[in-house]
Amino acid sequence: MDSKILLAGFDEAGRGPLAGPVTASCVILPDDFPIEILNDSKKLSEKKREYAEKIIKEKACWGIGIVDEKEIDKINILQIGR
Repeated sequence: MDSKILLAGFDEAGRGPLAGPVTASCVILPDDFPIEILNDSKKLSEKKREYAEKIIKEKACWGIGIVDEKEIDKINILQIGR
């Protein structure tokens, strides 16, 4: 079996139990992905950001997760991954 290394990029946004939900996303780009279209979304024009979103959704593996503050309090976000 051939093995392949996959590179994933992820980020989160939110303030957790003090101010509401935390949202996180992860993207795995294929080898032929046009990486030149990527940049910090705050630095892209709306048109370029919408185009990048379209290409990511068409060509990449991606996912989004949302956890509300009640769940974060219940599981204790500091304990995840230990």
